Amino acid sequence: MPNLIRSLLFCSFLLVACSTSEDISPSNETDVRVEVDPNLFITDGLVGTITKVEKTLSNGTIATCYKITTTKKPSDHAMGPWCPNTINDDSSKGGVWFEKGNLYDVDGAFIKNLATFYNDAKWKLYTSDGNIQITNSKEACLAAARPNVDPQYQNYCVECQPSYFSNITITYYIPVKPIKLNGTVSIGGGGPNAGPVGVAFNGVNFDPPAPTQAILGAYTLAPMDDAGGHVNGVVGYHYHAATGKSKKIEQADGHAAMIGYAMDGFGLFELLDVKDKEPTDLDACRGHYDTVRGYHYHVAKPGTNSFIGCFHGAQGTVEVTGN
Repeated sequence: MPNLIRSLLFCSFLLVACSTSEDISPSNETDVRVEVDPNLFITDGLVGTITKVEKTLSNGTIATCYKITTTKKPSDHAMGPWCPNTINDDSSKGGVWFEKGNLYDVDGAFIKNLATFYNDAKWKLYTSDGNIQITNSKEACLAAARPNVDPQYQNYCVECQPSYFSNITITYYIPVKPIKLNGTVSIGGGGPNAGPVGVAFNGVNFDPPAPTQAILGAYTLAPMDDAGGHVNGVVGYHYHAATGKSKKIEQADGHAAMIGYAMDGFGLFELLDVKDKEPTDLDACRGHYDTVRGYHYHVAKPGTNSFIGCFHGAQGTVEVTGN
């Protein structure tokens, strides 16, 4: 894969180990640790079958992991749209954007109002006839979706189509049984442990926070679709928000539905339970424990540009191929 593509700013496909003294509670080794269930993944998104292999985890432990290879093409919802075409388009023609914890529809009016929204008169993503400037080719996508945005694409709505990077596959190595750490591992910032936060049941990765300040600094906008996903040249289609569009596993006891697994093998669950209540006992990683699901995470609000706060377990790795 070309180095230029690997340097794409929109990827945010990095995490860094940062141990603390915080322990998982409860920490007794007899506590319930629920194994990853490979049967929950949608087979349409898989490349081959899910197998077991021995891999080295982030803490140096060699463990049995599930090898899960996916096409990154969700079969449970459509991808897009992202950028509306004109300042008169309604929300059905565009995606969403997050700012200060809130999620906003990227319709024509939102694009037109960016100078007021960000209190900066330099924002103007549309021409005098009301047409929005959109990166409408792979070359334009790559020129805009990088740290040093090509000057000709400043004040553009950045839209990378899945067809530009259709050959990308990703292989996740996730421990079959989560291994607890004595500390926590932070998410984002770079480092040797490159990888996503986790994976949805449709095979699409939940990524670390998008670098929104760098994106906005070039007067560009890179919306996500209504499922919380967009595309780059490193990993193809991926999520930066959980909006309830992908496969979920409802829980018999009314607990929030399960939407995937974190890279340490602990379950990822929606924010709210069937009574629209958020757990009150979440730790800094957005996790807690019960005797049905063991330790598990609840993802943050879609507008926060995050899923979980940190990892409580030793993480597996990923391999990305294609494009």
